[in-house]
Amino acid sequence: MIAVMLADDHTLLRAGLRRLLEHADGISVEGEASNGAEALKLLASRPWDLLVLDMSMPGRDGVDLIRQIKRNHPELPILVLTMHGELQYAERAIKAGAAGYLTKDGAAEELVEAVRKVAGGGRYLSQSLAEDIAFERLGQTDSLPHLLLSDRELSVFQHLATGLSNSEIAALLFLSVKTISTYKSRILIKMHLRNQTDLVRYAIKHRLVDEKDTPNL
Repeated sequence: MIAVMLADDHTLLRAGLRRLLEHADGISVEGEASNGAEALKLLASRPWDLLVLDMSMPGRDGVDLIRQIKRNHPELPILVLTMHGELQYAERAIKAGAAGYLTKDGAAEELVEAVRKVAGGGRYLSQSLAEDIAFERLGQTDSLPHLLLSDRELSVFQHLATGLSNSEIAALLFLSVKTISTYKSRILIKMHLRNQTDLVRYAIKHRLVDEKDTPNL
């Protein structure tokens, strides 16, 4: 039996994932967490066969959380399940230690297969992302400026794109307002954008955030 832990801040989504997995033979969801701190505490309480992790929970950056989990539990397979279908998110999650990456829009069709494969020591990438990688290798996305951002800059970028202020982002990431302001300026310079409105439009155009989560322009 594969002992799975779910970490996602959406209660209804966790319930749906639990039902989906527990209808499959040989899989048991034995724990749930709604943020990174809860996930770390629950992981330390007992052995697990697999962690299914949302990268966009409140609190610390998702890539940082993956790194921390792999430091504490190097043998634990991590399957990322996220709304972010952009290639650079998948690349950073995998470099941080994730063994699989699946977008939520493909979860119903692919989740059980992904869980079994990753828990068994394999790797899994959603079909849509596998296609994106093929096109990226042909050089079609080399010039996109957001690919120049660091992990932390990309995290700040994402929060800015949802309309959060510098102080709100600072509180979420446990950084000073001055540090966030520096990151914001650096992001705008790197991406050749004039202001946060341009940043939001860019994020929507390139599907880096869900449009319903962005401010009205």
